[in-house]
Amino acid sequence: MRREFLEASMSECVTYERTGEISIITLNNPSRLNPLSTTLQLRLRELLDRAREERETRALILTGNGKAFCVGADLRDMGPTDAGNLSLGERTANQMHEVSNRVISDLRSMPVPVVAAVNGATAGAGVGIALAADVVLAARSAYFYLPFMTKLGIVPDLGTTWFYERLLGRGRATALTLLGDRLSAEQAERWGLLWACVDDTALQSEALTLARRLAKLPAYAALETRRAYDAAGRNTLEDQLYYETQRQRELLDQPEFREGVRAFTEKREPRFQPR
Repeated sequence: MRREFLEASMSECVTYERTGEISIITLNNPSRLNPLSTTLQLRLRELLDRAREERETRALILTGNGKAFCVGADLRDMGPTDAGNLSLGERTANQMHEVSNRVISDLRSMPVPVVAAVNGATAGAGVGIALAADVVLAARSAYFYLPFMTKLGIVPDLGTTWFYERLLGRGRATALTLLGDRLSAEQAERWGLLWACVDDTALQSEALTLARRLAKLPAYAALETRRAYDAAGRNTLEDQLYYETQRQRELLDQPEFREGVRAFTEKREPRFQPR
């Protein structure tokens, strides 16, 4: 009975659907604002694997059900356990290594473009989940909130410090962490944290529109683009010039480039094929 209940909970806490070439994964514990319970994270990883393996999927939307996208760690999961002599910090670090951090790695290694449709409150580690997407779209009522240091005395995690420092700059990232102010979706758009802020009622349709555009890209577009900008973040200019040259050496010989040239000369949109 206990196992049956757990399996039912896993299947319901994150849902999966596909419309044409677009897969949609929805965090689905709205009564608790979609906290990152262990069950939810395991189910999310399972569905990301499903999207990764489905040849029909050419873009992915990640969103939340209800008033929140994700409010971060499920503090109910962090109570006493039978984990021997391990401290809470040791247990949590193990959990992060084994499950939570891998959610971010899964998103950043997806072979297709990922759109985060941020439907509401996004707090704590939920911020890292949202910003791991390639394109972040937010409802006007949404906001981003880091309670880590101000409420709990810990640092932001699940990549949040990495994303905030690069997207907002050191000054704003530090101030938002130390002050604990909410960052509205409209301000986040002005500061460059996300692609666009739209009316709440338009979020899902706009996310689908973006995903359909992304689905038309070459099959390797998301991975190549992520890797190029990751390299740019650590390289000198000379190193990055070399990196770009090496990638062109390979990509110019791919059928996608030949199709792009044909489309240009024929004055039409390119038709890139799935792989």
